[in-house]
Amino acid sequence: MGAIVTFKSAAAADVIYFGDVARRMMALMGKEASDRGIVTVEQLPVAIAHLKEAIAQDRERHRSLVQGEEHGRESDGEGGERVAVSLTQRALPLLALLEESLAEGKPVVWGV
Repeated sequence: MGAIVTFKSAAAADVIYFGDVARRMMALMGKEASDRGIVTVEQLPVAIAHLKEAIAQDRERHRSLVQGEEHGRESDGEGGERVAVSLTQRALPLLALLEESLAEGKPVVWGV
């Protein structure tokens, strides 16, 4: 899988992730991590429900990090560290894309 993955739909603006984050989003939606894929219109309600469930579970954990004295850290990919980005922050743009696609009856694709 490439370093950058773009989720596309005729219903909304593209959503772009680094490959590792994209693979996680695919798994959360119930899709196999692959270089090319599709969430059909029929699959969108389930993908949306899975993503919303993951976001709900993440919100409490993220709230604790933000309110605590120490913020979570993650690797910046170059040997350093940066403030962790929550699953919620990463997933909300994709969730919006999925919801807009469902509303307009358009599939979401990547790798095409």
